Amino acid sequence: MSTIVPGATQLRPSLPDEPPASLRFEKWLPTLLSVISGMVDLISFLSLGIFTAHVTGNIVVIGALVARHGRVNLAQILAIPVFIVAVAATWLLAKISRKDGQNLMRFLLLVQFLLLACVLIFSVVTNPSANPHGLMAGIAAMLAVSAMACQFALLRLTLPVAPSTAVMTGNLTNAVLSFIDANSRTHPLMTGSAGRLKASVHLLLGFFVGCVVAAAALSPLGEWAWLFPVALAGVILALVK
Repeated sequence: MSTIVPGATQLRPSLPDEPPASLRFEKWLPTLLSVISGMVDLISFLSLGIFTAHVTGNIVVIGALVARHGRVNLAQILAIPVFIVAVAATWLLAKISRKDGQNLMRFLLLVQFLLLACVLIFSVVTNPSANPHGLMAGIAAMLAVSAMACQFALLRLTLPVAPSTAVMTGNLTNAVLSFIDANSRTHPLMTGSAGRLKASVHLLLGFFVGCVVAAAALSPLGEWAWLFPVALAGVILALVK
């Protein structure tokens, strides 16, 4: 099929409509953010003794320590209220900025990048992993929790249909149900199973890759391992136009 260009004597083939580059990138944004979540959660858990992306996991750890009369990390107790405050602060920043769409996404990605950069700088200067129950470790953990809270909030505010980039239980459930439903010979119970399966697998792989990269970096680099989530956050920020 061809189209006639006004004022020209040649015919040129019509090109299929392609989504803008920004929309194509948005499709991959949750996966890239899940890589950051995996890195941050693993580094903070192994070096600071606290989950900073899977925040509610700290409740399980606290319960186990209390039952066995172990030493509870104060940062684990503070993680949930700090997460709540950080989500509310992200909403407030979004409201004050008067931005929307891509502009709001870029603004909140910048906030997350700055928070992760603060974790890196603070950790390199103070070496909080030397005393996971100390004040410096608590401050580093709360900065990381705030960065993850910002990530959760920015997805809800700019891509409300995006799945979770940190809590992988829901994504694993979606992957299993979507796989079974898509390959069932009977009438499917859910719509869009194939697309949901693909998205869930991407997020699971992204989180796992983030964990592996962080684990490999933590032993030789120590506190400098925080450079990896910071660098990826910077790349994402640069790609959002």
